[in-house]
Amino acid sequence: MDVAAPRSDSRGRRWTVRGTAVGLLAAGVLVVSCSSDDGAEPAPGPAPSTSRSPAPQMTPTPTPTSPTDTAGQRAVAAYVGLWGAMAEASHTSDWQSPELARYASGDALQAVSGGLYADHYNGLVSSGAPLLHPEVTSEEPADAPTTVRVFDCSDSTNWLRHRADGAPFTDEPGGRRAVTSEVRQHQDGSWKVTRFAVEPVGSCG
Repeated sequence: MDVAAPRSDSRGRRWTVRGTAVGLLAAGVLVVSCSSDDGAEPAPGPAPSTSRSPAPQMTPTPTPTSPTDTAGQRAVAAYVGLWGAMAEASHTSDWQSPELARYASGDALQAVSGGLYADHYNGLVSSGAPLLHPEVTSEEPADAPTTVRVFDCSDSTNWLRHRADGAPFTDEPGGRRAVTSEVRQHQDGSWKVTRFAVEPVGSCG
């Protein structure tokens, strides 16, 4: 599949906007800058749903006490929800899972659904889930945030791919890597991941 060129925001941060999702982190965590070697094309994004998918493991966050705290907690919840939806969908490479659109939109949703489709096309599924450690790094505007950036040192050690038909396949080893995400509040009040960038294994401690 083709890979779109990275975009830069006003602060010069480069965001990758398309690619495979399960290499979900290249060997078990989400990589949005990687392309498939088998010519699979990304599929259309899934439709919204009202059901909820289990989230990956993470440390609980305290109850918010201010608008910025509320925005930060909702953004982190959306981030964690997306990874939970991706992990669940990766077990069958369900690129049409409606849960994906519950927590992602735009470039992020396109990358995730397209990557799951690539794994589906190539006969790959995943087991396990990532371990997350998300932290809010910025919120804009300061008085009533609608855009939150989240940093995570995600661990994909126990989230790896294998062939659905049982044929031999050895995935690249997972590990800890930096994930930077942008989460935005939408017009309906929901918070969704809109774009993210994933670094190689070993990029965080």
